[in-house]
Amino acid sequence: MLARVDTEVTGDERARMATWRDLRTDRPDLADAGRELLYQFGVGLAFLGTVRPDGGPRLHPICPLCADDRLFAFLVPSPKRDDLGRDSRYALHSFPCAESEDAFYLRGEARVRDDDGLRTQLIDQFLAERSQLALSADELVDQQLFELDIDTCLLTRTDGHGDPKPRHTVWHAEPDVSRPSR
Repeated sequence: MLARVDTEVTGDERARMATWRDLRTDRPDLADAGRELLYQFGVGLAFLGTVRPDGGPRLHPICPLCADDRLFAFLVPSPKRDDLGRDSRYALHSFPCAESEDAFYLRGEARVRDDDGLRTQLIDQFLAERSQLALSADELVDQQLFELDIDTCLLTRTDGHGDPKPRHTVWHAEPDVSRPSR
């Protein structure tokens, strides 16, 4: 059952990018379920889809960070980082669950964040979440910080593997007619 279905944004309308805070304010149930699925293994784990230079898709595992009701990712120098530098569109999907086919998906745009205070805070969080690995801040020096803004969110709930009636809930950021389309 779809909780909310919005019409496709066309013409001069372009979906407003929302933050995790916007999602939490509008649909705390989706934000909580999404965080639970992204952090189901104790740290943030997801697949990041980006757009290659030839327009094709590229998929990578990453470690998203939920912090202060915002969603971030540190990315090493890589094709995925180059993709986002050229075309900020992304898709993010939670790792598969062991007991079900529950899933969380986001689509939106990634923005580079150059705020040193924010970077320090997120490095501390990243290292704390992975304390058993004995990582150091030096290992994040070459990584670029991105904030993941949200256009669309999809939560799928199931009653186990092979559930013939998965339940899908869709949320869209409100369209902003003041922004020109791409």
